[in-house]
Amino acid sequence: MTGENAIIAAPSRVRRLRPLGGLLAAMAVALTGTRVSAIALPWFVLVTTGSATQTGLVAFCEMTPYVVVKALTGPLVDRAGPRVISWTTDAASAAAAGAVPLLHATGLLSFPVLLTLVAVIGAVRGPGDLAKEIMVPEAAERARVPLERATGLSGVTERLASTLGPAAGGFMVALLGPLTGLVLNAVCFALGSLIIALALPRGMGRPADQAPPASGYWRRFGEGFAFLRGEPLLLTVIVMVGITNLLDAAFNTVLLPVWAQRSGNGPTAIGLSNGVWSAAAVAGSLVAAAVAHRMPRRVVFFAGFLLAGAPRFLVLAADAPMWAVLAVFAGSGAGGGFLNPILGAIAFERVPHGLRGRVNALGDSMAWAGIPLGGLIAGAAVVTLGLVPALLIAGAAYFLTTNLAALLPQWREMDRLRGRGARPRAAESDVRPVGSDVL
Repeated sequence: MTGENAIIAAPSRVRRLRPLGGLLAAMAVALTGTRVSAIALPWFVLVTTGSATQTGLVAFCEMTPYVVVKALTGPLVDRAGPRVISWTTDAASAAAAGAVPLLHATGLLSFPVLLTLVAVIGAVRGPGDLAKEIMVPEAAERARVPLERATGLSGVTERLASTLGPAAGGFMVALLGPLTGLVLNAVCFALGSLIIALALPRGMGRPADQAPPASGYWRRFGEGFAFLRGEPLLLTVIVMVGITNLLDAAFNTVLLPVWAQRSGNGPTAIGLSNGVWSAAAVAGSLVAAAVAHRMPRRVVFFAGFLLAGAPRFLVLAADAPMWAVLAVFAGSGAGGGFLNPILGAIAFERVPHGLRGRVNALGDSMAWAGIPLGGLIAGAAVVTLGLVPALLIAGAAYFLTTNLAALLPQWREMDRLRGRGARPRAAESDVRPVGSDVL
């Protein structure tokens, strides 16, 4: 290629990658703001109320509307279009998040008002996250990027936000106070809204549901259930991921902190272990984005779960030295980095374009349903059985869930999908990833 041709090709490549780059940028800023808020908001409640109970109530009031509303808004996202839903809900999140420090500064922020604002943030964040997720395959097609690579880059974006957001939030809260973190959260949502509304190419994220206006909401909602009932592979994925999400919640919220306390390693061990896991997961996601579309899905998928799941529980139960714990967490994170690209690609390929909002909303909500119960179950298990038995039981449950599931015949469909691809399937009737918030 001559110098002149290279100059011409560079802007062309930038335009081609603009849909995917803009979408990932919007995801990055919104997720980073959410992760900063996850540090700043609980600390704000603790320092202003001194109540751990009220702090837990605030978290409950955000996550419950998130799961419920996300499950119910699939038909709306398909009918209105993911682009409109994304920028409007991010704008609403920015307004609600910005109202917290503003009302506190004016002395008008009572606890019931705070709960209301937090519930609004959770309720609108659910459909906003959903809308961004279901634009990934369209962005990949416009950018002419393999679907596994696009979902891998989406996973990298989430992992980086989950790594950098809490670190930035902790530093900001310690240096400038929790209200500054809440202001940053509002700014991030506003920026994400602007990116989706103004930076994405015209025509991207249009409505997918072409049903006549007379077709009711509940009829369209039921079409999502009907589709899932006819997809054994997707249902198996949702159930398996739902169980592993519950076990991950038990591990992160109770089992790991109790181990850190009783082993004498303290909270530093929690941060160090999670930091190593997150860094390895980012590296795994980057590798998956580059090469996963060339690898046998089923082998990589179950090998990833084998590394990501049970070893973490077992190394803590064995009372291993800290260097061994960190080595296991590094391998676990690397394995986990390969999972979401495959999960996302499978679901996008199987779900027709016009049903993605409904099916993705239902799948995500079903996969997240056990997360609030994980900590409760783990706490009861530690009190009743002790830490080591609880770790061994949870690790065995993780191993059996992910490995016995591999014996089911529907997993053979995982590798057959590669031959069909996302584009021909969506073109049949123009009629995401299903619940895949792994680890």
